[in-house]
Amino acid sequence: MFDVSFSELLVIAIVALLVIGPEKLPKVARTVGAFTGRMQRYMAQIKEEVNREMHFEELQKLQQEIKQTVENTQENIHQQVADLKESVTETVAPKKITASQAKPVKAKPRKANPVKAKATKLTAATVPAQKVSAKNPATKRVKVAAK
Repeated sequence: MFDVSFSELLVIAIVALLVIGPEKLPKVARTVGAFTGRMQRYMAQIKEEVNREMHFEELQKLQQEIKQTVENTQENIHQQVADLKESVTETVAPKKITASQAKPVKAKPRKANPVKAKATKLTAATVPAQKVSAKNPATKRVKVAAK
């Protein structure tokens, strides 16, 4: 800690012996030794606390990195699941075709239904006006077909 050589310690001890005296010197030396020990323990505690704080900060940074990695992984998994659902939906269900994508279909002429053709030919202009009676079913058919 201090760069003190043996000769300097000897000079300090002689001065202390002259100033303090031979009777009190052992008591003062014990007190100085105890004080020095306390200072060393105090310094060791401070170093340990600083190291603990640095370690704690490193752990917090590591925890933040792990949280960020987990969030990124979750987002990636959700995106892949969404893409997979979309691809499964596309393969299972047919795609909706817009009007611009639709191919023109040639219309085939339909054969006329003979019953409908007769019904459409009968109109009020072609059928003479008759009295409608409840007893005559033929007039009812004509009226129904005309509608």
